[in-house]
Amino acid sequence: MTQTKQYKSGFVAIIGRPNVGKSTFLNRVIGQKIAIMSSKAQTTRNKIQGVYTTKQAQIVFLDTPGVHKPHTKLDEYMDDAALSSLQEVDAIILMVSATETRGAGDNYLIKQLQNTKAPVYLVINKIDQVHPDQLLPILATYQKAYDWKAVFPISALQGNNVNELLQDLVLNLPAGPQYYPEDQITDHPERFIVQEIIREKILENTSQELPHSVAVYVDRMKPNENGKLQIEASIMVEREGQRRIIIGDGGAKIKYIRIGARREIEQVLGSKANLKLWIHIQPNWRDQSQILQNLGYSRKNDY
Repeated sequence: MTQTKQYKSGFVAIIGRPNVGKSTFLNRVIGQKIAIMSSKAQTTRNKIQGVYTTKQAQIVFLDTPGVHKPHTKLDEYMDDAALSSLQEVDAIILMVSATETRGAGDNYLIKQLQNTKAPVYLVINKIDQVHPDQLLPILATYQKAYDWKAVFPISALQGNNVNELLQDLVLNLPAGPQYYPEDQITDHPERFIVQEIIREKILENTSQELPHSVAVYVDRMKPNENGKLQIEASIMVEREGQRRIIIGDGGAKIKYIRIGARREIEQVLGSKANLKLWIHIQPNWRDQSQILQNLGYSRKNDY
C-alpha cells in the first residue's frame, strides 16, 4: 500500500462492562467476525486484536474482556487483561449500553481512566434498542463524569454512527507507520480463532450455567493429503453435569455444536475441515494457574 506523508496509525482499546457490545462493534468495523459474540456476559476472555486499514490510516483495536468483580483466577486474569491495555494505546473507547443505567462497574472504569493519558471516547451502544428520548438522560449521567474526547451514540449491530466514530479516531491519531499488511485483520493465530468459534457454538447451544465453566483447546490442526484441515479439540468443563449438558440427549447437542463450528471455521479460514471434539472434566480449572497458562489465560502469555 502506498502511504502518504500524513499516514495515521495507532492502537485503540475498547473497554466496558460485560455484554455492552464490544465484540459486535469490532466485528462491524473489521467487516468480518474475529471476536465471538454471545448474549451471555463475559464472552471475551482475551484481548482480541483487530486491524482496520484504509489508504489513509490503520487502527489496531484491542477488544478487551468485560470488567467485572473477580471470583476466580480466570476472572482476575480477564480484569487484568482489560485494564492493562489502558497504558498501551493512543486512544480509549469506553463503551456503555443505552439499555442499562450507569452502575458501579461503569464508575469503576471511569475511575481507572483517571490514571491514563490517552484521549477517551464515550461510546453509547445499542441506541437501536431505545427510544431517542431516552438517550438524553443517559448522556447527562456521563457528561460530567469525565473529560471525554468526544461522545458517540452508536448501534454496533446496525452500523449507526460507526463510520463517524472511525473518522474522528483517524483524525486524532498520530502520524505513524502501517503496522500490518492491508489484508490482515487480526494478529491471532488460526488455532485461537478456531478455539473461539467452537466456544461460541457451545455458548449458543447450552444453558446460562456454562459460559464461565467452559474452555476449548485445539490439540491438533493440520491439513491432510487432500488439503482438508483435520482439527481435534478438547472441551474442558468442571463437572459431570456440564459434560452431559454439552452432549445433550442422544448426543444431539454436541452434534449441533460440531456442525455449526465446522461450517463457520470453513467460512472464516476458507478451507474445508473435519472437526473432532472431546469433552474433559477438570474440577475448578478456573482457579488452577498452570491450566490457565496452558489455555493462554496468563499475564505472561497474553494474546
